[in-house]
Amino acid sequence: MIVAIDGPGGAGKSTVARALSERLGLSYLDTGAMYRAFALATLDAGADPADAATVLRLGAARDLVLEPGPGGRLKVRLGDEDVTERIRGEGVSAAASIVASHPSVRALLVTRQQAILASGDWVADGRDITTRVCPSADVKVFLTADPAERARRRHTELLARGDAADAAEVAADLAERDRRDTTREVDPLRVATGTTEIDTTGLTIQAVVDRIAALVSRAVG
Repeated sequence: MIVAIDGPGGAGKSTVARALSERLGLSYLDTGAMYRAFALATLDAGADPADAATVLRLGAARDLVLEPGPGGRLKVRLGDEDVTERIRGEGVSAAASIVASHPSVRALLVTRQQAILASGDWVADGRDITTRVCPSADVKVFLTADPAERARRRHTELLARGDAADAAEVAADLAERDRRDTTREVDPLRVATGTTEIDTTGLTIQAVVDRIAALVSRAVG
């Protein structure tokens, strides 16, 4: 069983995917964490995230490992370092959006993601799971929300982590990431055929999880 969840930043993908994986007893794959890890490796080296060859070299040089953690969360390691928290910083988020636009980086990480999903039962979230990574997923969902609501959620998340964040800047960053995601040459963010769209504006996490769980129930008959 593969449940694939796509959507823009702030739509609730990761939170919903973790909660769904716990409810259904499935493993959880946060593909965005992989791009964030490559972005962090690049920033740590003082390199330019826009330089695709350098990003690929630096990211591949540090052993990227995703380990299941408590509460459906993933522990992310680069070599011997636990970078689970560091990859969530706003600076890394911005760099990850640039890193994810490089075809060579996407090719490498998509191959890794497909290898992970080839066995077992998974809930996977990202921006190309339904279109590129696993288009034959048993259940395909696209989460979205009003841009203002998405920006509010992201701003609240950053403040909760103790990161200084300006609400207007967060909204502008999300808009720019949306532009990159939807216009990139390889695997742009879009709604795939056979995908159920869910607008999460005004919905609780529980309500969204309930809707997707119902789709899974119908899929398994």
